[in-house]
Amino acid sequence: MNINNIRSFLYKFARILGDINAIEKGKFGVRIIRRNIGRILGQFLNKIFR
Repeated sequence: MNINNIRSFLYKFARILGDINAIEKGKFGVRIIRRNIGRILGQFLNKIFR
């Protein structure tokens, strides 16, 4: 197991913990919307600056 696998696992685990925290606070929908907006914006900016 190399450092990239460990890093990938930790980021996925942190995202799951964040989702659980958002569910407890009742803000899961907001989190999903923001995640999708960030993904779309990242793809858009990637196309512009290529």
